[in-house]
Amino acid sequence: MRSFTYERADTPAAATAAFARVPGARFLAGGTNLLDLMKLEIETPAHLIDVSRLALDRIEPTADGGLRIGATVRNTDLAADARIRRDYGLLSRALVAGASGQLRNKATTAGNLLQRTRCPYFYDSNQPCNKRKPGSGCAAIGGFSRLHAIVGASEACIATHPSDMAVAMQALDAAVETVDAAGKIRSIALADFYRAPGTTPHLETNVAPGELITAVTLPKPIGGTHIYQKVRDRASYAFALISVGAIVQPDGSGRVALGGVGYKPWRSEEADAELPRGAKAATTALLAGARTSHENAYKLPLVERTLAGMLMQAKG
Repeated sequence: MRSFTYERADTPAAATAAFARVPGARFLAGGTNLLDLMKLEIETPAHLIDVSRLALDRIEPTADGGLRIGATVRNTDLAADARIRRDYGLLSRALVAGASGQLRNKATTAGNLLQRTRCPYFYDSNQPCNKRKPGSGCAAIGGFSRLHAIVGASEACIATHPSDMAVAMQALDAAVETVDAAGKIRSIALADFYRAPGTTPHLETNVAPGELITAVTLPKPIGGTHIYQKVRDRASYAFALISVGAIVQPDGSGRVALGGVGYKPWRSEEADAELPRGAKAATTALLAGARTSHENAYKLPLVERTLAGMLMQAKG
């Protein structure tokens, strides 16, 4: 690990001001992803701004009947909150499916959204990776691609986003609140939060440098049956081969979002509209234009079969 300086911020304004003051700074909360990347020298921040003690650790009701989840709310606390379990069961189930209990005790809401890919080529500094070193190439293309994206990829990157929580939040129409050094506050719909890889896969979100995530908001509950299914190589502490989050209403309508298939949680209005017709129709709409290799083509039927099982479960 390379040397770095450190400070603890007392307010969001102090945190964003420190970022603007020190070149090469990064925000630090739980650190469950950033510190690992620093040890491998994939991330090499010159300065860490600790935001873990900011007053952003509360879950509060909003005026429209939804919830505002502070950026530093721990994954364990979010999954266990009575309001989340009652009204946003999909989110609670997705969180419990992620990582291990020890990591969930440290990982934060904002950090979960910002975690970087688990592509093995990204973690291997001996291999070219456009996310790690822009312009160096993508070793995953033509390499071992069993875990990689089948939608939304580009000629520069085929990595997937690893978050379980983000899949649920996509289905729940979440939005991300941020503040910058000038005090400007904005809200970014989660559907617009992640950037397509294109030719710049190292630019992963639409959060500007120095912009601090302060909260994630959820609209008022919509009811229905909430199901999250994660298919992985082992029963715990493994990232998804594919995951499916669904909210199914009594009349068969609903919403569906996928993990493990693209650079972001994957959802489409067309697929939601097709859900009453069944898993095959919804999957066809969700994965339209999919590009597979011989190693990850299994994801297409796996999504359909997993969703079919979930719809049967929802119908009892």
